[in-house]
Amino acid sequence: MSRNRERVIEVVENSFSENEKTSPEDLLFSYDGILYPAALSSPETLEALKSFETRSNDVILAGYPKTGTNWLEEMVREIESTDAKYTEEEMKERINAEKELQMFPRLEFGDPGVFERMKKLPSRRIILTHLSPHLLPPSLFQGKAKILLLLRNPKDTAVSYYHFYNNMPVLPSFATWDEYFAAFMSGKLAWGSYFDHLMEWNRYIDHERMMMISYEELKENPVLGMKKIAAFFGFSLSEEEFSRIAKKTSFQAMKEKSKETHGKFGDILFRKVVFPQDLAHYGFPVNGPSQPRTSTTHLNSTTTTAIPASNSCMVCKTSFTVP
Repeated sequence: MSRNRERVIEVVENSFSENEKTSPEDLLFSYDGILYPAALSSPETLEALKSFETRSNDVILAGYPKTGTNWLEEMVREIESTDAKYTEEEMKERINAEKELQMFPRLEFGDPGVFERMKKLPSRRIILTHLSPHLLPPSLFQGKAKILLLLRNPKDTAVSYYHFYNNMPVLPSFATWDEYFAAFMSGKLAWGSYFDHLMEWNRYIDHERMMMISYEELKENPVLGMKKIAAFFGFSLSEEEFSRIAKKTSFQAMKEKSKETHGKFGDILFRKVVFPQDLAHYGFPVNGPSQPRTSTTHLNSTTTTAIPASNSCMVCKTSFTVP
């Protein structure tokens, strides 16, 4: 098992057997009006997060669940370690430090003491979060650490999150797509509303230490996307190194190693990508292949009202409807 995933994999795998004993309402807790998985975090942890201090060379990755954050993490870890030219012994020391300090793969996961333990991690720390800006520590925006935000077409995100939600034992499942979709549109599910998440991060779009990149552009041209990421963080790699990482972090390569890297829930994380025919199955109007940068498709519902165009998705420019 690799890096900081061991603890969360242990929690999730235990939950497969414990889930039947836990009522759906006990699987989530509310903090500042947003729901989170009780098996992975707590109000005390999110409260302790406020005092977390970033370092100037921290690599911060942010993104709503199922926007491709696991894929992005693998890419960035490979890019960072290649740039740093760690020896085999140094890599072992870094991995062992994360294990010994009982690190978790997301900033908001774990016990309240995790942030004190993070002080002992060697630089550069790669830190991932699904949180919206208002729940992140002030030091993240006041310091010199750079933030990379991953975005994804909300239609694809909605479908992917639906399957994830219904297969993860730490989350309550939905009986039907319609029940889930209502929760997705209103933000009544873990990590809240994707639309609120997007609009809140949109306020930082011109921040000098922040860059946004979409799942769609990474999928279309992984090497070009990785070059943008490397340039943003100041990493230097050769063409051959970018090509090697692109192959190593391809969906197929990661899926083949998912049991080794993510345990029992590897198949849940690395399910097939969402295609237009999948979107049509879930009631989304689709006219040919998805074009995330130019789409003007509306997500319609018989009981919804439209958000003004100025609040449309900054990834795909889609106008959405919400309850």
